[in-house]
Amino acid sequence: MSGILYLVGTPIGNFGDMTDRARETLGTVAVVAAEDTRRTGRLLAHFGIEARMVSLFQGNEDRRTEELLKELRSDRDVAIVSDAGMPGLSDPGYQLVRASVDEGIEVRVVPGASAVLSGLVVSGLPTDRFVFEGFLPRRAGERRLRLRGLANDRRTVVLFESPHRVATLLRDVLVELGTAGWPSPGS
Repeated sequence: MSGILYLVGTPIGNFGDMTDRARETLGTVAVVAAEDTRRTGRLLAHFGIEARMVSLFQGNEDRRTEELLKELRSDRDVAIVSDAGMPGLSDPGYQLVRASVDEGIEVRVVPGASAVLSGLVVSGLPTDRFVFEGFLPRRAGERRLRLRGLANDRRTVVLFESPHRVATLLRDVLVELGTAGWPSPGS
């Protein structure tokens, strides 16, 4: 017998978007693996949820995956949350999900906010076909190469970028992709 791994969507900036099921799940699991325990601590405190938290971020994901697998193998449920939105999308969690699936441990999703879908549907761009590229490489040459690879893609492209690098990314997008095919103002 083993525990269940839950991927729990959390609000993107508005605690009112937290679902009842997410609150219930976070209040009953043995461990909450959080990208940033300080941010998740504020979220849990807001809802009066007391939970054992451990950090799960890029720098400790290899080690922490094995620790969390031990919890799951010991019939204890574990939840993964990201800072905001769905864990595992350009955030830590994929390794633990993959290892859990490989071991036959049940993985459940507790749906919630998704920055990818929220940004897509509010953009005014076509939503019938899209591609999610996540974060592009930090190095300019590698980033521009990836952008060139998208040049002929007719789907809407969704990217993630940190606030302090958005201007650099937009300059590279203009250099590599130009403005052809972009909606004109007022259209």
